[in-house]
Amino acid sequence: MRRAHPDKGDTDNGETMAASLSAEEEQATKQFLEEINKWTSQHGVSPLSWELAVKFLMARKFDVLRAIELFHSYRETRLKEGIVRLQPQEEPLRSELLSGKFTVLSVRDPSGASIALYTAKLHHPNKTGNHVVLQALFYLLDRAVESFETQRNGLVFIYDMAGSNYTNFELDLSKKILNLLKGAFPARLKKVLIVGAPVWFRVPYNLLSLLLKEKLRERVQMVKMAELRHHLPRDCLPQHLGGLLPLDAHSWNQQLLAGQNGHVDPVDELVGIPVDDTSIHTPGPEAMRPQELLTHLGRLQRSGVHQEYEELRKEQPPGTFHCALAAYNQERNRYGDVLCLDQTRVRLKARRNERSDYINASFMDGYKQKNAYIGTQGPLEKTYGDFWRMVWEQNVLVIVMTTRTEEGGRRKCGQYWPLEEGGQEVYGHMAVVNQRVDHHSHYNHTTLELHNTETCEQRQVSHFQYLSWPDYGVPTSAVTLIDFLGAVKRQQRKVVKALGSQWTGHPMGPPIVVHCSAGIGRTGTFCALDICLSQLQDVGSLNICQTVRRMRTQRAFSIQTPDQYYFCHNAILEHAQRQGLLSANQ
Repeated sequence: MRRAHPDKGDTDNGETMAASLSAEEEQATKQFLEEINKWTSQHGVSPLSWELAVKFLMARKFDVLRAIELFHSYRETRLKEGIVRLQPQEEPLRSELLSGKFTVLSVRDPSGASIALYTAKLHHPNKTGNHVVLQALFYLLDRAVESFETQRNGLVFIYDMAGSNYTNFELDLSKKILNLLKGAFPARLKKVLIVGAPVWFRVPYNLLSLLLKEKLRERVQMVKMAELRHHLPRDCLPQHLGGLLPLDAHSWNQQLLAGQNGHVDPVDELVGIPVDDTSIHTPGPEAMRPQELLTHLGRLQRSGVHQEYEELRKEQPPGTFHCALAAYNQERNRYGDVLCLDQTRVRLKARRNERSDYINASFMDGYKQKNAYIGTQGPLEKTYGDFWRMVWEQNVLVIVMTTRTEEGGRRKCGQYWPLEEGGQEVYGHMAVVNQRVDHHSHYNHTTLELHNTETCEQRQVSHFQYLSWPDYGVPTSAVTLIDFLGAVKRQQRKVVKALGSQWTGHPMGPPIVVHCSAGIGRTGTFCALDICLSQLQDVGSLNICQTVRRMRTQRAFSIQTPDQYYFCHNAILEHAQRQGLLSANQ
């Protein structure tokens, strides 16, 4: 028996349509909803509607697993790009929706597909941010594919470049538009026609190769204006292609906005579900105030603290090291006995003809922040490219290096960045430029500019190198290290704040990369201090033993020596003394 689901409203012609599904399609929809709504119930939000489920399934020809993958890709993309809680009646989104830059035509192609149009000449990068353009694009396309007919017959996307100049073009935006349509949007994309591409777009190199994922290229064609009638009948084409579409009171955009008062996006609640931010570092039952820590240290003395560390060291890491031990990954480990747990390792994004996604790096939680750090080894010459790929893929803004490249005549870390101001090096597909070096008494702060040669994007990264920490040993005074930690945290806050709405993850920002030589001794000490001092600032107490035990479940063997563990105690007390948190008579 077939069930008819009335469409919420055909946004193309205003008529209500009966959305009939075959028995197989109904069964697939039930299966999709069962799986997705297990997920929604876990997060305590409303279940997905039948209509919305059909939309995602239509886009993947009722392949349930691919539709589930699309659903999460769509949700995560909207979250990443800031396409959440859209208010179409408010600025700047309203003006963008009515700019004529993007619209859905009132006619369809002969197969019944909707025709969406993006007019490049109306885009001015200096006036409109990418995220506003993407908000408008998603909003209008979401409304267009509420139509059952569009869901069934698909979408043709015309990228109209006629009359546009280089100043109207933004590589990053164009790339996102085309790739999002294919990979993260619930519509059956039939073809993309790039019309009237200027000479600078066609030669001396084809920008399509930069813009598109491989699977999408086959559906994209560059056509001249005169050739367009071979792809779409004349009566499908707007009269004003290559110019401004007059958006009068009867335009699709105007009618849509008029009918959207009070319209709630059914995906908004789902999009708002953040990535799981539950950190393993939260206040526990046996936390100590600074005065209690001082008493505790006085009772244990150095030997007692060393014994406590030995007990920690005997505990086996709760996980496996299969990937780090694989024969083809051995050369990527600086030390054969310092390995990454499979459960917390950072995976490089898959690339063609690459056998492994392995890098000796682990996600580590911070205080009340999941994945606050990436603990990693000092890069080897053969892993420079992998290191910078990881920095790019994880949106890293700050790198902390707690070693020199050579110590005691031994190589501790490769020179993986250009050392001199103005220097530049290329590592794989990442070009790194040294813009500026600020020398401080105990550390250097280098501003680096990263250029992704595959996407033509660029970003700034801060590189902090602490210079006063002997290998295997500890600094003579905690003051300089804690001041260094403060400088790192201030820079992270500053750059996250500067990103504004572009950053939609944890308020404290993306992971900070921390490394020494092996990525466990000084790296673990630095992270343990940050976690403990953050907890001290938040609730007035801390637990060093608990912090280190938890940390070692994510970056195995973190804190390498008893003296580093003892140093954590003294450093926190030294900080507490400076902050006036210890009574004067102790």
